[in-house]
This record gives sequence, structure tokens and C-alpha cells, in this order.
Amino acid sequence: MIMVTGGAGFIGSAIVWRLNNLGKRDILIVDTPDHPQKEKNLASLTYQRLVSIEDFPQQLRGGEYDSAGVEAIIHQGAISSTVEQDWARLEKNNIQYTQDIIRWCVEHGVRCVYASSAATYGDGSQGYSDDHALFSRLQPLNLYGKSKLAVDEWALAEGYLEQVVGLRYFNVFGPNEYHKEGMRSVVAKKFEELQGSGVIELFKSYNPQYADGEFKRDFVYVMDAIEATLFFLHHPQANGVFNVGTGEARSWNDVARAMFAALGKEPNIRYIDMPPELRNQYQYFTQADITKLKNAGYAQTFTPLEDAITDYVQQYLVSGKHLGA
Repeated sequence: MIMVTGGAGFIGSAIVWRLNNLGKRDILIVDTPDHPQKEKNLASLTYQRLVSIEDFPQQLRGGEYDSAGVEAIIHQGAISSTVEQDWARLEKNNIQYTQDIIRWCVEHGVRCVYASSAATYGDGSQGYSDDHALFSRLQPLNLYGKSKLAVDEWALAEGYLEQVVGLRYFNVFGPNEYHKEGMRSVVAKKFEELQGSGVIELFKSYNPQYADGEFKRDFVYVMDAIEATLFFLHHPQANGVFNVGTGEARSWNDVARAMFAALGKEPNIRYIDMPPELRNQYQYFTQADITKLKNAGYAQTFTPLEDAITDYVQQYLVSGKHLGA
């Protein structure tokens, strides 16, 4: 059995979909489908059981799965909002929950792959290396990133990173993110804008090093993110924290132009003021250092941005299709 926490969510449901494609059906999903789009994420997936987020930690600690033949836990479940301000809530759901899973996996000889985040890198002034020795230098810009870094640091201090994998996903986009609403990728959000007005609005730059719309992110298609995740499921000799990104930063203008091209339209981009509350904590550049990922043996190429956006727009966003539907 493979357990996937957050299995009704974005990356989690994509992982279940891919496991199904690989012939894996003995899957336990941990999630609470509290959104119609999360229910649709699950509709075409094959799995054995669905366990609620509320019940699972108690069941795990209570020994319910000790003899269940669990092969791996792929832990995607978390509060993923970058604007969450309730630290006690993040501490319970993102830190303690993950710690419980890591401990249980190590104690029971079960493969553990958990989701960290590129939000741990903050403004990027300390670079984007996933070298464990650099953890203490990082200063996340939000509490979500702080909670993810806290787990990485704890796992390192306790020696767990010699036996488990944490994945720092960069800007993942793709099908099955519909339920994320304000936390959806820029591609998903701007698609609605483009369809409605024919215009894509991007923030003006407040950093003299970047022209309007030229700040950059490491955008990674969800199809690539899940392949990297499953690589670690099947390569237990590779452990520690790894970046999951393309290693190539691309601009918001590149994203917008690719979206217009996917719909056969001429670019129509408008630059608007950035909200004052964002200006002092805005990331103008992110780019994964994937040297460590490659050295671990991951040789698959990442989908070029334009190809990924074309696939997402034409195959999913236009119709609102979910993976497997």
C-alpha cells in the first residue's frame, strides 16, 4: 500500500493519477474533499480507501497501520496558503503532522517522501541551493515558508534526512489545481482573466533591476513535479532535501505570451500597480539549483515552459478537465 496525504489536492491527486497509470491501485488517500473541485480531482482516480485528515494522525499514532504492509507515505498534505497568519494552526498541520509521519516511517522502515517548499528560500538573497549546511541561513518571507523550513531543520538535526526525502517544489502549475482559488498558479488565474477581458494584467516592477513583467520564477509543470517525486519513491538510496524545479527562471511576460499563443491570440498585456502590502516581500527572482537532483540520478528533462502552458491551456483549462477524466 502507498499512502498519499493531500491526495485530493493538487500535486497529491496528480501523484495518485500517475500511480494509477503505472498500475498501482492499492492506495490510501488522506484528505478531506471539502471543495467540489477536490471531489472532481478524485472522481477518476482508483484507490482503496479515503481517510479524513482529522482521523489519520490519531490512527497512525494508535498503531492502526503498523501491520498494514505500507510501502511508502508520500506526504503532500499541508496548509499551503502563503498568507496564513495563524502560527498555531501551521505548527499543528504543517510541522507536527509532518514530524509524526516522518517518525512513523523511520520506525517502521517505510519510505517517506514529504513536501517542503521553495518558500523556504525567502527573498533568494541566500541563493537557492538545497545544501543542508545552508538551512540556517534561510529567512522565509511568510509563515508558510517558515513552517516548511522548520521541518527541514528538525529532520536534519534529528538525523532523519539520512533516511527520508523532502522536496522543495518551486512554482508548480497544471491540472487539478482548480480548488486552490487564490493560491492557484498564475497560469490558472490569468486564464480566467484572458477569457473574460482578452487582457492579462501583470504587476509593475518596483525593483530597478527588473522591467515591468520581467521578474522571473522557476515554473515547473505538475507532470514533471510528479515524475521527480516518484523517482525518489523508487530510489531509496537517495535521501535528503532536494529542489524540484526546471533550473531555468522565466518571466511573467514569457508566461503571458505563451498563454496568448496557446489560444491563437495576439499578446495584450497591461501593467498594474502592485498592492503596497506586497512590495516589500515580493520575490523578483527564483531559480532552483538542481545540481543535487541530477547528481541523485534524476535524468529526465523538464517540459519547456511554452509546451507546458500549451498543454495545460488546450487540454485542461479550456474545458475545465481534470486528470484522468
